[in-house]
Amino acid sequence: MRNPLSEKVVALEPSGIRKFFDIVNEMTDAISLGVGEPDFDTPWRIREEGIYSLERGRTFYTSNAGLKELKIEITKYIKRKVNVSYDQQDVLVTVGGSEAIDLAFRAMLDPGDEVLIPQPSYVSYLPCAILADGVPVVIPLKHENEFKLTAEELEAAITPKTKILVMPFPNNPTGAIMTAEDLKPIVDVVLKHDIFVVSDEIYSELSYMGDHVSIASFPGMQERTILINGFSKGFAMTGWRLGYACGPRAIIEQMTKVHQYAIMCAPTNSQYAAIEGLRNCDDEVQKMREAYNQRRRFLMHELKRMQLECFEPYGAFYIFPCIKEFGMTSEEFATRFLAEEKVAVVPGTAFGECGEGFLRISYAYSLEDLKEAIGRLGHFIDRLRAEQK
Repeated sequence: MRNPLSEKVVALEPSGIRKFFDIVNEMTDAISLGVGEPDFDTPWRIREEGIYSLERGRTFYTSNAGLKELKIEITKYIKRKVNVSYDQQDVLVTVGGSEAIDLAFRAMLDPGDEVLIPQPSYVSYLPCAILADGVPVVIPLKHENEFKLTAEELEAAITPKTKILVMPFPNNPTGAIMTAEDLKPIVDVVLKHDIFVVSDEIYSELSYMGDHVSIASFPGMQERTILINGFSKGFAMTGWRLGYACGPRAIIEQMTKVHQYAIMCAPTNSQYAAIEGLRNCDDEVQKMREAYNQRRRFLMHELKRMQLECFEPYGAFYIFPCIKEFGMTSEEFATRFLAEEKVAVVPGTAFGECGEGFLRISYAYSLEDLKEAIGRLGHFIDRLRAEQK
């Protein structure tokens, strides 16, 4: 019998995140600090609108690109938040931000085109580039630079085949952000080499050092940037599966074509609910952001107290402490920590080889769980340091 499988797909590595949580599900008294999912319920006004839309029988397909009313609200939201103006025809509503990433690569890449991917970063960029017949080129980000991308690192990675730069900020897993001052040199390099940007801004609502800045807001960048965002993180709507892409109409039209054949449209019920979120839920989003910031500050205080090295992250809901002092790989540390203290964290290598020596710890959990988990981490570290003496 001939091989039924695609060699390209078989060669892809499975996500390095899930393994630990399959184990956690079988353990009693275990605490998971690994899943990147808000612990808050979706704001009631959004849920109520979802219920109302079902009661009214709004269970049919929308247009492929999404409800016009939702796309208009997205343009208003983007203008309000990052001061970039789009027409509703420049917006595509997708099944989460992840679909938007996949569509952008499939619509823009020809075989052999290179995609620059700063790492550590979200696990989907590299396989999506490969599946679109692109060539992923990793740019290792450095701890000493707070895992920000520098113009020098970008310049060194560009070749004549470079077509797309992924900008994954605020960053998963590091929590790093890029300020306007950080972005300006990047913009200069992008314009100099005439490349495009896929800017994943799914954590834009979770920035703790002033307002989030989009690279699309710089002169000359809107026409070469696909701005990707969604409702999962900031609006606590992970299970609603709703995201969107904004960008040059010629690119959005081709992304919509692929979306049309593969998906048809994003969930209708979720689209109606999201309209309510964009119109009336800024206060709820602010309260969630304040709660995350409280947890962030608590964890940074505790890591400093136990003398575990960690730069201060100002975005998303992750910290990325360094565990190199213990002479273990990230996976060895995480595996032993789970076995001995029943706490699951994610090895930094799940987000790229340059994540070696680090752990991703999510603070999208209650303070009570965080206090218990950080106490167990303290016990574990004390034991490791005693073993080294």
